[in-house]
Amino acid sequence: MNTTKNINRRHFLSMASFAVTIAELSSINLLNAESRTQADRYNPISTKQTSFEQIKQIKAGVLDVGYAEAGPSHGQPVILLHGWPYDIHSYTEVASLLAAKGYRVIVPYLRGYGTTHFLSAQTPRNGQQSALATDVIALMDALKIEKAIIGGFDWGARTANIVAALWPERCKAMVAVSGYLIGSQQANQTPLSPKAELSWWYQFYFATERGQMGYQANRRDFAKLIWQTASPKWQFDEPTFAQSATAFDNPDHVDIVIHNYRWRLGLVTGEKQYDELEKKLATGPVITVPAVTLEGDANGAPHPDPSVYAAKFKGKYAHHTLMGGIGHNLPQEAPVAFVDAILEADSFTK
Repeated sequence: MNTTKNINRRHFLSMASFAVTIAELSSINLLNAESRTQADRYNPISTKQTSFEQIKQIKAGVLDVGYAEAGPSHGQPVILLHGWPYDIHSYTEVASLLAAKGYRVIVPYLRGYGTTHFLSAQTPRNGQQSALATDVIALMDALKIEKAIIGGFDWGARTANIVAALWPERCKAMVAVSGYLIGSQQANQTPLSPKAELSWWYQFYFATERGQMGYQANRRDFAKLIWQTASPKWQFDEPTFAQSATAFDNPDHVDIVIHNYRWRLGLVTGEKQYDELEKKLATGPVITVPAVTLEGDANGAPHPDPSVYAAKFKGKYAHHTLMGGIGHNLPQEAPVAFVDAILEADSFTK
């Protein structure tokens, strides 16, 4: 038996295995570095702004709307709409970057969030889609803004879609994360696949009294869970979350959220004044204004594939899927990319 040869052979195999492991780790590190580089390009540390200097208030329609404003008063208006469970701070960096480019940026708290309150205790705490869109038109009227670029994600994207579809004369261009989100109670009666239904678990939870009580008691923990699952690669810190979470202390917040999701399933009614708007939305109206849609490669929230909604956009249109672990809260995770989309949509109008 040749002991030396066996030892050499084992040594060779051991070194070869070690070399393969190092190569694999190097490959993984390179991929992770590439992913981080891509994400950093969308969100460079040097541009970070974490808060708004002032929150203004204005009476608009049935609301006293709280909103942040940035940029010159004579600039091209841009209205940026947040979703659930998020708030205006999804747009702090976006607003700063757009203001530096000469845009007048308006970022309102939606009904049920932050400092936005109902003017009357008798007004139904209605979260249906057309009510939220009507709030935007009322805000534009109050601010004397005839036409604006509208951008949004989550509830805000749906609202931007609706304004663009039903009031194209008020919408110069549109940017929406996850594309076309206009729905209807009729369409929502159709069951989805088990996997797709699972992704909407919170909607079914909110359909129960237990869900309403649970959200009332645990709204911050609930919101944090959604942030984590909807943006699994986004490493937000506690101060970032806490800054937005104060918006959920609004006394109407739970009622608006619960009504929104119950209305979608047809479990509650809306207000008759919105019936005609909902009939139009139930037809799946096309969007004719210039538009850019965005998606993150790590969006963990329910969202349609871009190929499904591309035909809904009949004007100048572009779609971009962002790589690098970008999730659902795209404006906050990738502010530079969102700003680029606003600029691109604006360029389509020229």
